[in-house]
Amino acid sequence: MTALIDTLAAQRAAFTAELPVPIATRKDRLKRAAAMIRDNADRFCDALSEDFGHRSREQSMLTDIGGSIAPMAHALKQVDRWARRERRAVQFPLGLLGARAWVEYQPKGVVGVIAPWNFPVNLVMSPLAGIFAAGNRAMVKTSEFTPATAALFEKLCGRYFDVTELAFVAGGAEVGRAFAEKPFDHLIFTGATGIGRHILHAAADNLTPVTLELGGKSPVIVGKGADIARSTERIAIGKMLNAGQICLAPDYLLVDAADEARVVDGLKTAASAMYPTLLANPDYTSIINDRHHQRLADWLDDARAKGATVETVNPAGEDFAASNSRKMPLHIVRDVTDDMTLMQEEIFGPILPIVRYAGIDDAIAQVNRRDRPLGLYYFGPDEGERRRVLDRTISGGVTIDDVVMHVSMEDLPFGGIGPSGMGSYHGHDGFKTFSHAKAVLKQARIDVAKLAGLKPPYGKALRRSVAKQMKM
Repeated sequence: MTALIDTLAAQRAAFTAELPVPIATRKDRLKRAAAMIRDNADRFCDALSEDFGHRSREQSMLTDIGGSIAPMAHALKQVDRWARRERRAVQFPLGLLGARAWVEYQPKGVVGVIAPWNFPVNLVMSPLAGIFAAGNRAMVKTSEFTPATAALFEKLCGRYFDVTELAFVAGGAEVGRAFAEKPFDHLIFTGATGIGRHILHAAADNLTPVTLELGGKSPVIVGKGADIARSTERIAIGKMLNAGQICLAPDYLLVDAADEARVVDGLKTAASAMYPTLLANPDYTSIINDRHHQRLADWLDDARAKGATVETVNPAGEDFAASNSRKMPLHIVRDVTDDMTLMQEEIFGPILPIVRYAGIDDAIAQVNRRDRPLGLYYFGPDEGERRRVLDRTISGGVTIDDVVMHVSMEDLPFGGIGPSGMGSYHGHDGFKTFSHAKAVLKQARIDVAKLAGLKPPYGKALRRSVAKQMKM
C-alpha cells in the first residue's frame, strides 16, 4: 500500500506547486482524456468483451466510448464559463460604502475515484470530466471484476498523462479498502449501497468529502392512458441494455391491474423483436461472472417457491442451461410479494417484476414505502397524475415517458438521495462538486466597524446595528 501513499503525495505536491491551475491546462487534460479513449476504442471494446464473457461491441461504443468522450467535450466547451468568479450581493449598507463579495471556484486537490464493473470505462471517465475541468488531479481504483479493462487503463495511461496527473490502481477488496482510507481531497464511489456504507466509514477518519453514486430499486409507473406498445418497448430497451446491469435499470413495474396482461404482452413483443435470438446474438451482453449469474438464478427460484409466476422471453427456444455463455434472457415475474428476495434487493440483471396497483395514490405509496431510488420513471399523458407522481415521490432523478435517459443529459445533475446516493455530478454540477467554492469579501476603505458600533466600547451605534439586524 506504500505505492498508494507515494502516488497521493506526489500528486498533491504537484497540484500545490501548480496553483492556480490555468484553464488551458484543464482543457489540455480533458483533451488528452478524450484522446485516450478515442484512440484506443477498439482495444477497450475488446477488453470489455473479455471481462464480460461477451459484451455487445455496439453497446460498448455507445455507453463506454461515446459516453466517455461526450462529458469531456461538454466540459471543454463550458469550463471557461464555469470557472468564472460569481459576484454576490453585499448587505446594506456595505455595498454602498464600497465593499464587494464574490465566490471563486478552486480545485480541491487530488480526487479518488472508485469505479464499478458494469460500465468500467464510462464510470471512470465521466467523473474525470468534472475532476479535470475543476483543475484537480485524480487516482482511480478500478474494479477487480473487469481485470482486462483495468489492465488496459494502466497500460495506456502513461502515454497520455504523467502519474502526478492521473494514476490507476487495480486490486480486490483489500486494495479498495486501503484506497478509501487515504486522505483524498474528495472521494467518489459508484457501486452497491452496502459497499457505499463501508466507503463512507473508511473516509470518515480523514473527513474526506464523499460523493456516493449507488442504486436501489428504480420503479416504473405505467400511468393512466399510457401508450402500452411504446412504453413497453422503451422499458425493454432500458432493462435489456447491458443485460440489466445498470444502476438506473428499471427494477420493477407498477401497473394498473387492468393493464397487466397488455403490459406483459408488450414487453414480450418488444424484447423478441430486438433480440430474436440471444446465445449467438452479438448485441446482447452476458452477465458479468458466475457468481452474479447464480445469484439471479437463485432469486428466480426463491420467487417461484414463494408463489410467483415467471415468464421467460426466449423467442428462439434456446437451451441456456447447456450454454456456458452466462447469457440470461428477460424474465418477467408476476404475482410478486414483498418477502421475495427480488423485491427486497436491487436486481441488476434481466429480471423484471410486475407489481399491481389500484389507483395512482397506491402506486405512489408503494414507491414511498421503499428506500428512495436512484431513478423513477413515469409513462402517461395525464398531466395531473404526472404532477402528483413528481410532487409525492422523492428520487435521485426522473425520466418521463422513457427510462434511464436523464443520465445522458450533461446539464442535469446525476445523483441519488439517501440509500441511493449522496451528492451529484455531471456537467456544471460535477464541476461544482469537485471544486471548493471559496467566499471572498473585499471590505470598504471606510471604517465600517466604527460606523456599525463594532469597536469597543460599545454603545448606541451597536444597539442600532443590532436593532436593524432583528427586523424582518
